[in-house]
Amino acid sequence: MIVVGVDVGGTFTDLILADLAQQKLTIHKTPSTPANPADGVVTGLHALCAKAGVSVAQIDSLFHGTTVGTNAMLEHGGAVTGMVTNEGFRDVLHIGRHQRPQHYSIMQDLPWQNRPLIRRRHRHTVAGRMDAQGRELVPLDEAAVRAAGRRMVEQGVEAVLVGFLFSYVNPAHERRAAEILRDEMPEVFVTTSSEVAPQFREFERFTTAAMSAFIGPKVRRYISALQGQLSAEGLRGELHVMTSSGGVATPAMIAQKPASTLLSGLVAGVRGGAWVGQHAGTNRLITLDIGGTSADIGIIVDGRLAEADARSASIAGFPVMLPMIDIHTIGAGGGSIAHIDRGGAFRVGPESAGAEPGPAAYGKGGDVPTVTDANLVLGRLAPENFLGGAMSLDPAAAARVIGRLAEQLGRTHEETAEGTLTVLNANMANAIRSRTVQKGIDPRDFTLAGFGGAGPLHAAEVAGMLGVTRVLIPPHPGITSAMGLLTADLEYHALRTAFAVKGSVDHARLTGLFRDMEAELSGIFDRDGVPAEKLRMLREGDLRYVGQGYELKVDFPDGPLDEAALSAVWKAFHERHRAEYGHAFEASPIEIVTVKVRGIGAVDKLGTPPEAPSGGKAEPVGQGRCVFRIEDRLQAFDTPYYDRAALPAGQMLHGPAILLQTDSTTVVPPDWRFEVDRFGNVLMTRDAQ
Repeated sequence: MIVVGVDVGGTFTDLILADLAQQKLTIHKTPSTPANPADGVVTGLHALCAKAGVSVAQIDSLFHGTTVGTNAMLEHGGAVTGMVTNEGFRDVLHIGRHQRPQHYSIMQDLPWQNRPLIRRRHRHTVAGRMDAQGRELVPLDEAAVRAAGRRMVEQGVEAVLVGFLFSYVNPAHERRAAEILRDEMPEVFVTTSSEVAPQFREFERFTTAAMSAFIGPKVRRYISALQGQLSAEGLRGELHVMTSSGGVATPAMIAQKPASTLLSGLVAGVRGGAWVGQHAGTNRLITLDIGGTSADIGIIVDGRLAEADARSASIAGFPVMLPMIDIHTIGAGGGSIAHIDRGGAFRVGPESAGAEPGPAAYGKGGDVPTVTDANLVLGRLAPENFLGGAMSLDPAAAARVIGRLAEQLGRTHEETAEGTLTVLNANMANAIRSRTVQKGIDPRDFTLAGFGGAGPLHAAEVAGMLGVTRVLIPPHPGITSAMGLLTADLEYHALRTAFAVKGSVDHARLTGLFRDMEAELSGIFDRDGVPAEKLRMLREGDLRYVGQGYELKVDFPDGPLDEAALSAVWKAFHERHRAEYGHAFEASPIEIVTVKVRGIGAVDKLGTPPEAPSGGKAEPVGQGRCVFRIEDRLQAFDTPYYDRAALPAGQMLHGPAILLQTDSTTVVPPDWRFEVDRFGNVLMTRDAQ
């Protein structure tokens, strides 16, 4: 069984091939091709197969993480989107809610008003109305729907959202309107709010569905083109795409629900970190995935990936009502540009040199100082051993752009380069505090897992700023996201709005809702060819105290949900509320708002990692001058370079040290120790300060 993981990043496309029978891994990195990401995938796949000595036709499954949908949202580069909604509710998407991201700021950015996904002139209203129980109050005006479709064709609309009130209870009007629009606009992508997010709260539901429509044509075209190119290259295996919930889905499911790909590639990194941590003996991790343009932060508690809740799930500032792993992203990466802003402050990022032209050190015409250039000036990158020697860096070009910035600052080259790294590291440390300290989590109780192409360069110094004393670097840090793809199962979700209060729950109805969702998901898995013995159905629900505005997720048991079964649910909610807010209201009535089923279909994936060689003694393969800040002053150290692949397991070594490998470079500062564990992970430790 041969499986391949492909993660397309902003600068590089990362690939890993696993021969599951022989427990053999082959990795490769190739420059991304932003104009058509599929080109980089195909180019990298050929090089990867050549390294592994297999043909493309021998691949059984290809797992893919994509940023096409995410980038379309971040860059506001989606389709011209239209909407059909109820009369009188044309402006729900604009008005939003009375809660504002920043309660007291009059200058804050409200993206749904400043950068609407659907312009007002493309939002059309029609007669038709359901009540809160799903009963028809006013019949749907089908002629008005057809007229709206013809008008949107004239407007050049490329995608349409149908969003009606109370469609989460009865979607009949939405379905009929969509049917009419698909007949009137056969070339246009049409979706409904009840297909994407059948939950109450019309602003969030409409916005989430608007995202799906906004990115839908671009995601569909990309997946279709990728399938075509892979098929032309001889791939006969199945293509699966990572979703925001941490599972993978088929292209057919992605075409139906494009918004499920939001955060696709980012989630793969957190999954990879969790898998590495499991085998390294730790299940409490902060993952720090640093690439060329961004740093992505995830939290893993007791082996479970933290999930975003309804209050905080968002993309590009827009609220999202989809199952999502909680990932916090900032503009901090190897390509982040160091600059002096208009107010005279020294900043690093969020602007990036990207893949083209990239940092000056790449020798592709880059002419601005970046983090990669700063690392090279400080000696933390080996110029002749970048990407395992596949690419050489240009120290003179890096020194030139850092030198220009140094003149502006009135500092030396090394002070400027070190300051660039310190600012970048502080930005990442502050971002981690926002996901830990500000949520009542002590980061010092965690191990920091650093990966991505630039993660191992910065992980130890970021950990030092947080007081974290353990850092874990995976065996192949630069392709950890691609590896994470190979640890995922097929995963689909179903949900229903329940609105049931403790003491008056209709047990038969509640049990029936779960069974209906389980049957729905079983049908989808059956179409995907997943046998019943490989399925798991996990029940969940969103609960709140009556009168609260937001919910907390709680697990539900299998089987009939009588009062005895629900007593465990009530208890779990009190405990979850106490953990989240520091208190619980034991005497207050609890309301079940939404019930959910997470269906998981097991697929062949990575098992236990191959063991690292033991015995022998670590010997440097070279030495270089590296600069570090020690007690508020810069010091240069004659620093040994090690070939990471040759490091034996179990030998404790001391920093400073530079560990070289194909997909990344690991920096061990002077006050850290490191050793390789039995699975090839580098574990760095230091004494608590």
